[in-house]
Amino acid sequence: MILKNKTAIVTGASDGLGREVVSKLGEQGVNLALVARRKEKLEDVKKHIKGVKVEVYPCDIRNLSEIKTTVNKISRDFKAVDILINNAGIWQKKMPIEEIEEQVVEDVIATNLIGLIHMTRLIVPILKKQKKAALINISSKSGINTPPTQSVYVAAKWGVRGFTEVVKEELRGTGIKVAGVYQAGVKTDLFFKTGEKFAPGVFENFMEPKDLADIIVFMLSQPPKIWLEEVRVNYK
Repeated sequence: MILKNKTAIVTGASDGLGREVVSKLGEQGVNLALVARRKEKLEDVKKHIKGVKVEVYPCDIRNLSEIKTTVNKISRDFKAVDILINNAGIWQKKMPIEEIEEQVVEDVIATNLIGLIHMTRLIVPILKKQKKAALINISSKSGINTPPTQSVYVAAKWGVRGFTEVVKEELRGTGIKVAGVYQAGVKTDLFFKTGEKFAPGVFENFMEPKDLADIIVFMLSQPPKIWLEEVRVNYK
């Protein structure tokens, strides 16, 4: 896809991987709809992106009403949407299932899976209006493996993988190309927001968000007859 003058929606765009993705898409001439909970952080991201149209949409992805309002606003603000990157997500601090609090279960599933599903089902009809469009769901290595003490997070990420595979088949033959990204640890604040702690040297070995963002832009930049349907990214 030739990215210049395309329009992309990116959820979780205010920091971490999302911030790096929108920055690199902006450099490619992509107009951007930035979605995340905190307006002030979105505005900070926006001011660093030059030369393209950028709009911010404060939205709690756990709230269906807010998602609907956001999609309606994006539809009014942009003539077309070509790309949806479902990146928003939160971490579940590692612990045995019996110790996980009720609200953590609700928040992790709502943010990482249910919100992604709602955003996708509302945006797909808009993407279908384009001859060529792309949908990329950012999952996790935990959507492929079964690491102990990550039961709720794994449930959500396996759900994302299954959802991605079904939607991929539903949309095959349309102009929308669908892919899942399954990455190992990325150096973001995602983990520390929950109080997660790592053994010495573990977090330092995680991949840089800007490097994973490069891979996502690379996926979108392939020639029309090429599409990377599933990408697994690890670090050494």
